[in-house]
Amino acid sequence: MKKGTVNFVAGVLTGAILFTGSAAYAEGVIAERSTNTVYVDGQRVELEAYNIYGSNYVKLRDVGQAAGFNVYWDGAVQIDTDAPYTGEAPAAAPQNNRIVTLPTDGSKYTPKVGDLIPCDDGTSYEVKDVERFENNVFAPNFNPALPEPTCDWSRFPTLELPRVDVRHFSDDAGDDLFVRNLYETRRMVYTIYNALGQEPAAWRDGKLLAKIFLTIPAEDEPYTGHFWPWRSSEIEKHIRNLPNSRFKVEAFDYYHNGNFMETRYFICTT
Repeated sequence: MKKGTVNFVAGVLTGAILFTGSAAYAEGVIAERSTNTVYVDGQRVELEAYNIYGSNYVKLRDVGQAAGFNVYWDGAVQIDTDAPYTGEAPAAAPQNNRIVTLPTDGSKYTPKVGDLIPCDDGTSYEVKDVERFENNVFAPNFNPALPEPTCDWSRFPTLELPRVDVRHFSDDAGDDLFVRNLYETRRMVYTIYNALGQEPAAWRDGKLLAKIFLTIPAEDEPYTGHFWPWRSSEIEKHIRNLPNSRFKVEAFDYYHNGNFMETRYFICTT
């Protein structure tokens, strides 16, 4: 949509404007009704026009109506050449029904009321309440940073982030959604790095014995535990108990009936 803004600055006319016959008078200004014919795309149109000092003046609103583009006031004169004339400002776009694109690079997604989250089953899940998100420790007002290295992270293998699963479940108990949270997955991984860096039993000849995975296969679900809210001690406990094991972790945001509930952290040690 092309949209132009035109600001008109007019001199102050100190005298009263009087209309008598075909002329308008103001102090120092004489405007006579113009008799020139106006055509739009070859068709004659009737426009009220005045001749002032040899130039014809018409209302921009009338031109928009005749030529088929919108002119309206919104703090200034607005010209919308792609919209038909109504003389009114366009209605504001609704704030709900926003299809969101979930980040795949591990950056943070902040849910907002009205967001529509595309689900893996082809449906869209509407976020209706985010009060619990806005009041938890990961809300913008708190915004805790991801863990910083307390050991040499270059000693760990590079891990590829998984796809963003969006799992939708609906039954008599309610409408539930689980969204894989890659940002919080990174929190779990960085905590594992720092914990393994302090465990000599996790290393042999300078090589890491432990393995780290960012998804939990279905066959390991019976051996998987989860916790919320976030507690680094839950990760560190697994590292201390079995430092050279296979650590499989996931983080999911949980919604119930459109309400954000919590971020759940899953860990399986085998």
